[in-house]
Amino acid sequence: MIQHDPIPVIDLFAGPGGLGDGFSSCVNDHGEHSFAVRLSIEKDQVAHKTLSLRALFRAFPPSSVPDCYYDHVRGDIAREALFAHPYASDAGKQAILEARCAELGITPSLTIDDWIRTALGNATEWVLIGGPPCQAYSMAGRARMRQKDAEAFESDRRHLLYKEYLRVIREFGPSVFVMENVKGMLNSQHGGSPIFDSILSDLASPGNGLSYQVRSLVVDKENLKPNDFVIQAENYGVPQKRHRVILFGIRSDLAEMSGHLKDETSRFILSPSKHPISVNEALSGLPPLRSRLSREPDSHAKWLEVLNTAHLALKGWKVPSRMMLEEAMKSAATSAASHVSVGSHFVQKTVVMGDTVPPDLQKWLHDPKLGGVLQHETRSHMRSDIHRYLFASCFAKHYQHSPKLGIYPPNLQPDHRNAIAEHVPFIDRFRVQLGNEPATTVVSHIAKDGHYYIHPDPAQCRSLTVREAARLQTFPDNYFFAGNRTEQYTQIGNAVPPYLARQIADVVRHFILSSRP
Repeated sequence: MIQHDPIPVIDLFAGPGGLGDGFSSCVNDHGEHSFAVRLSIEKDQVAHKTLSLRALFRAFPPSSVPDCYYDHVRGDIAREALFAHPYASDAGKQAILEARCAELGITPSLTIDDWIRTALGNATEWVLIGGPPCQAYSMAGRARMRQKDAEAFESDRRHLLYKEYLRVIREFGPSVFVMENVKGMLNSQHGGSPIFDSILSDLASPGNGLSYQVRSLVVDKENLKPNDFVIQAENYGVPQKRHRVILFGIRSDLAEMSGHLKDETSRFILSPSKHPISVNEALSGLPPLRSRLSREPDSHAKWLEVLNTAHLALKGWKVPSRMMLEEAMKSAATSAASHVSVGSHFVQKTVVMGDTVPPDLQKWLHDPKLGGVLQHETRSHMRSDIHRYLFASCFAKHYQHSPKLGIYPPNLQPDHRNAIAEHVPFIDRFRVQLGNEPATTVVSHIAKDGHYYIHPDPAQCRSLTVREAARLQTFPDNYFFAGNRTEQYTQIGNAVPPYLARQIADVVRHFILSSRP
């Protein structure tokens, strides 16, 4: 049998590395790694620190990650000490060469190209992955930017950052590319023309004599429509209703060499999971926490006092369900007495996930060597918001849907202009993540406040922690996010779920094997 080295992967606009981590974890039938990220490029300095730390981690087989890595992520040794540690210094040097902090379109193309050539070496098979920044494509981003300055929106260079991705395709001709972006790009326009049509046309014929088949990873048919490129992550074992456009580009000469691509096309699409993973399943094993109080002294006793008075806000609310919800809020406040901890940078605990979580996902998320839970620490919330969280989570637990703003009792209505009906941009300003369903999409807005990400357990009465958001995005528990908490949330919200990325990588692996002579 011919032995093949891992297929090189170049990751552009890498963020904290979700897409690359999925590819790096893909193995063949003999348990050998099929891919190796040789270069990842990210402009944000904090996300780059996350990326380079993960590159160090990946330099070791999973069973041989040195203790000094765990010492660092637990907070026992500094980053500099880890990268200089005798057991990790070689991996650290490799990680620094692999993960580059640079901005495509700003950093000179000659520099980028030199990094790529060095990373690829003599490889003839390789994969390009990445997702150009999406603010100019997202529906919320478009509305916000157009309203602020329509002219600036039209000239925003982020509309055309995919051109940097395209330039690398044209210059280097990867065997395969995987490009991810928000669903909003399907109906986004630039200069009066649909952006998506231009992107598909450019990627199919990037120039330099190259051509590509741009395929769907979820729809097996000819004459694809734009929505056929949308992957609904909850159908593939991700505990989140995250819908993203992912383009699977295959170089045409290799497509011609793959008989399976023509005769067994179903081999090259993702296989749906047997059942969706719920929020409760995804968060199982994580210790329950209480929130902190903001704008007033915080203590467990004071927090309980806030919860125990929350039901009073329902007085005078003339709806049939008032008494039932009052009792539910009182009961939750009683249960909350056992939640003393607000969490920390590292919580020492034996983690046991629920029996209903598929073994493959459990193995993916859990690392017993970690000995606890990273970055599981609650935010501080105002008394008024805690009252709203308690009401909303009790309502959602009973009715199995999160209450819209108009349903809240008058005493719990937010006291600002955005609460007035005609000014409300989103009527689910406070949104509970339902325990028995996949979460709604975790986006970078989670960094601003937790109102859209209220924990399903009323007794915890809080928004999701960084680790809980990471679980919903399927980042392994040993994945450490650099920066402050706001920066950590932002990285998670902008990432590709790595568990989904691993499944995409397996499809890519099957194609490359089928195209070999």
